[in-house]
Amino acid sequence: MQTNFSLAQLADPAMATSEKILRTCVHCGFCTATCPTYLLLGDELDSPRGRIYLIKDMLEGGKAASAEVVKHVDRCLSCLSCMTTCPSGVHYMHLVDHARSHIEQTFSRRLDDRALRALLAFVLPYPARFRAALWAAKLGAPFRPLVARLPRVGNRLAAMLDLAPAALPGREATNRPATFPAVGAQGAPKRVALLRGCAQSVLRPDFNAAAIRLLTRHGVEVVHAEGEGCCGALTHHMGRTDDSHAQARRTIDAWIAEADGAGLDAILVTASGCGTTIKDYGFMFRDDPAYADKAARVSALARDVTEFVATLDIAPTVESDLVVAYHSACSMQHGQGIRTEPKTLLKRAGFTVKDVPEGHICCGSAGTYNILQPELAGKLRARKVANIERMRPDVIATGNIGCATQIGKGTAIPIVHTVELLDWATGGPRPAALKATAEPVLQAAE
Repeated sequence: MQTNFSLAQLADPAMATSEKILRTCVHCGFCTATCPTYLLLGDELDSPRGRIYLIKDMLEGGKAASAEVVKHVDRCLSCLSCMTTCPSGVHYMHLVDHARSHIEQTFSRRLDDRALRALLAFVLPYPARFRAALWAAKLGAPFRPLVARLPRVGNRLAAMLDLAPAALPGREATNRPATFPAVGAQGAPKRVALLRGCAQSVLRPDFNAAAIRLLTRHGVEVVHAEGEGCCGALTHHMGRTDDSHAQARRTIDAWIAEADGAGLDAILVTASGCGTTIKDYGFMFRDDPAYADKAARVSALARDVTEFVATLDIAPTVESDLVVAYHSACSMQHGQGIRTEPKTLLKRAGFTVKDVPEGHICCGSAGTYNILQPELAGKLRARKVANIERMRPDVIATGNIGCATQIGKGTAIPIVHTVELLDWATGGPRPAALKATAEPVLQAAE
């Protein structure tokens, strides 16, 4: 793609990066075939190629974001399926992130939209606030029909109520700054930091608890770093760069303190949406003299939990005929390029694993997307659930809290984290989400 940025514009590192990305696009349109919003709407401007044209015109012209640009960029899930499809290597993620930041700086949203976005940014990255909000949602659930009728914001407020769990999980004892020693390690144990997370630590604390059991049982010392907070992914994808960078810096500092202290072999993440952002810290802070080196070190250490577990010698202690539908989160398969490790681990653990048809298409979660774009998110969830239910699995496994929440609201099939099944198969407890379901064939391995 030919570009015409001025030298003054290219003096801005963010603009220079976006200009290089734009020049790699060859207009081929392969991305339209795998874009969820183009699939639903059939509008070229709701495809990656169409958005690239809009973003190019906005940035190259030095323009404030227009209502049309905002509408189509807001509809983008950042699922990154287009990056997997693109034969030219267009780094759409960095381009759309720049566009969202530009929108946040130059476009005046309606008051109700600003207020809702500010509320999400104030609540979701902070576990105590999020827990309080979920209690409020439980109280507000009976009023959902009235809430849904409110002009402009009713559909989004109703979506918030719909996504809130009917019963809030109890607090998990391991969800605190602490070191969890390796069990039965031969020689010096490996040592990893495990992201506690924000929304996940409230909605599904059992995910990290299972990871800790699985890792420590296989000779790995696990630390929840003191001072760690939200990774910044949620606010980053809303274009709130100052908020996301402040959150990321705090977490970077916490992990660097551990790395420079007792040392770290890896930084593990059980939420692939967070993992995609953390692995991108080196890029995010490339021009920050105080954090560029530290952020690059964190990104180099970051691993999805299944990437790390794949390096361990794990063996099942039980046999099961459980059929697992593996849902690969977009942030896992497209954002991080992890496609085989989770399924291979589940098969090694003795489960029958089935791929979900149209597995490359997003479920509609995408951070705050299922709140900010509830109609499109609902259609994508219905499509995803229909594809999953066609396979008649006993359980759904995934590696991202957003997907677990989104899909779980559309089906009665239990949904768990991949590490919960691996923990169970290698000596841990049965996942809580499976306790109400029929008991599968399960025998002690000889």
